[in-house]
Amino acid sequence: MKTSRAPPPLDPDEPEKVATAVAKWGLDYVVLTSVDRDDVDDQGAGHFRKVVQKLKEKDPELLVEALTPDFRGELDLVTQVATSGLDVYAHNVETVERLQRRVRDRRAGYEQSMSVLRHVKTVNHTALTKTSLMLGLGETDDDVRSCMDDLRENDVDVLTFGQYLQPSRRHLPVKEYVTPEKFDDLRVEAEKMGFKYVASGPMVRSSYKAGEFFLKNLIKEREAEAKTASG
Repeated sequence: MKTSRAPPPLDPDEPEKVATAVAKWGLDYVVLTSVDRDDVDDQGAGHFRKVVQKLKEKDPELLVEALTPDFRGELDLVTQVATSGLDVYAHNVETVERLQRRVRDRRAGYEQSMSVLRHVKTVNHTALTKTSLMLGLGETDDDVRSCMDDLRENDVDVLTFGQYLQPSRRHLPVKEYVTPEKFDDLRVEAEKMGFKYVASGPMVRSSYKAGEFFLKNLIKEREAEAKTASG
């Protein structure tokens, strides 16, 4: 995804264009994401919301996942997206707490990301929350376990583990190529901790298609439970 120091203004017709395209393609699960839009007053939260609402307006049965930035920790902006009608709210912690400053943009932070994931559940208790960790950056087993503990304390439902790969010489080097066996061990451990779904493997990324079937069923189960509780 290309970035720019002076990005063009948001396209007011994009929500309609996206919804029309998704309907034409016949999709039943769609993942929305974007670059950071710090140049916009609401950092793009309102635009995310409009796209989700337009998608649901055209097809109420469509399942929508939004992978968002942290909105600089401004929880009112998180609320705009979380209450838009989406089914899955994804925000990536990216790495363990100890390595945050070395790996992530200085404006981001571990607790800030945790606060985003935590807040989603306070304003939309039926949404699934999801995050991703890149491995191979120098983290220890204890670092990863501590992060998983924190995620469960914040009621995160879905976790993915993938291998960090160095995109260019300007990026951090790979410290370790994690074995498939270790990825399997982490998946088993995370499932025992109570994560609803875990995808773990060298080529896994946050929007991992293999998990969609499981997530669809999980979302439907939650919707049925919510209807029973309200009835």
